[in-house]
Amino acid sequence: MEYVESHVDGLTAGSGRSLNRPLRQFRCVLMFAAFVLAPAYSFAGATQPGYADLVRRIAPSVVTVLVEEQGQSAAQHAADRAVARTDIETDAVGAMLHRLLSGPGAGPDTQERGGVLGSGFVVAADGLIVTNSHVIAGARTVRVRLSDSREVPAQIVGIDAATDIALLRVKLGDLPVLRLGSSARSSVGDAVIAIGNPYGLGQTVTAGIISARGRTLEADPYVDFLQTDAAINRGNSGGPLLSTDGTVLGVTSAIFSPSGGSVGLGFAIPAETVAEVIAQLKAHGRVERGYIGVTTQALTPAIGTALGVKALDSALITAVDPESPAQGVLNVGDVLLTLDAVPVVLTQLPRRVARLAPGTTVQLVVQREGVQLPISFKVGRLPDPPADPAVAGGTDTWVPNLALGLAETTEEVRKAVKAENEPNGLIVTQLRAAGPGAWAGLRIGDLITHAGTKQLASVADLAAVEMPSPKLPLLLRVVRDGSPTFIAVTGTDER
Repeated sequence: MEYVESHVDGLTAGSGRSLNRPLRQFRCVLMFAAFVLAPAYSFAGATQPGYADLVRRIAPSVVTVLVEEQGQSAAQHAADRAVARTDIETDAVGAMLHRLLSGPGAGPDTQERGGVLGSGFVVAADGLIVTNSHVIAGARTVRVRLSDSREVPAQIVGIDAATDIALLRVKLGDLPVLRLGSSARSSVGDAVIAIGNPYGLGQTVTAGIISARGRTLEADPYVDFLQTDAAINRGNSGGPLLSTDGTVLGVTSAIFSPSGGSVGLGFAIPAETVAEVIAQLKAHGRVERGYIGVTTQALTPAIGTALGVKALDSALITAVDPESPAQGVLNVGDVLLTLDAVPVVLTQLPRRVARLAPGTTVQLVVQREGVQLPISFKVGRLPDPPADPAVAGGTDTWVPNLALGLAETTEEVRKAVKAENEPNGLIVTQLRAAGPGAWAGLRIGDLITHAGTKQLASVADLAAVEMPSPKLPLLLRVVRDGSPTFIAVTGTDER
């Protein structure tokens, strides 16, 4: 013990006593080992160069998709955003992060001004761009920001809500293109990178692996997703998931997250599906899919025994859509056994039917009351999915001379924005950053109750308002967080 303590004392004091010679010899051995091993360590590191060269090559093909004047939310959604904003502003840590992250360009407050951000990538040099359909759902105008910071208007070529793919076109030529590859050639464990615009922070690269293949999400029965642990967050939607050679393996579309942020469970639409969809969108503006019009379930051993069916992979019909081609042809309780002589597998049935051309006739075999029946069946066209209530909401009205959207309110909406004592009013649902309303200090979720002394009950009361000016300002009474105040809209950024 004394020997060790003496060595420690000598080392600490930097003493040159001979008592420290064994320790100095030991240190020399360590230094020699470090000298010998350092080149090997550096060499090992040199074999892992990262993705810098790859990113430099492919990043110019990835774009930011900006949706403005989106009539998606109307009153209730605007109220929800106002409540969320209040929660952030009353949280000191949240407010600090909000300030830190709100740099020049498109920061997290971009959505607060009425914009929606997503990602996309160029698939044709003449200006075709792929993104997610949910990014542009309900959009009145769409713009694309290129990697060189240019912003240009984009035309919606087509939308396929069933696979969450949309195709845009910009009037530019000679754009750098990403190539759609084959996800079938990739394997679980292969390295991948994702590029997108999470939370509006700007182009961001994350890396991971393919975690699983063939994932089916309940809301997307027509897609076998790729699963990845590469970080995907809000704003990444529509961006590419790429192999290490720069080939697009899929389009990032969804995450599973209890917190709302990335937890390593991201999902991408496979490149093969994307290629099929954009080919039809480019040619026809929509995707035609086959449709039978039944709801099915799996057969358990007990149900199979009760029905006398041995093929438990078959599909038991539990409902028939009255407006579908199955009405009057197929019955509740029928079991679909084969389709064009190929056995029906329940998990594969939606995709098989979707690939059928509408109007064609197929041969079904069903088991009905213990008897197998052959049926000639004319395939219908899959109807467009119903609008997502969270996206469609109630309609709002765009007021051009104020550069904002307004919607009429209900008692519930006014209560949500702490204006339950107001008999009526119009809620701000969207707001252009460089417009008279924003310049005057209005925010999404504000309740406008009066124009001058006139109480507002209908959007028509403000829809045709003339452009305000410093000489003829528009006086508005606004309730925010339960507090009423008057503001003057002058049409300039001077209040």
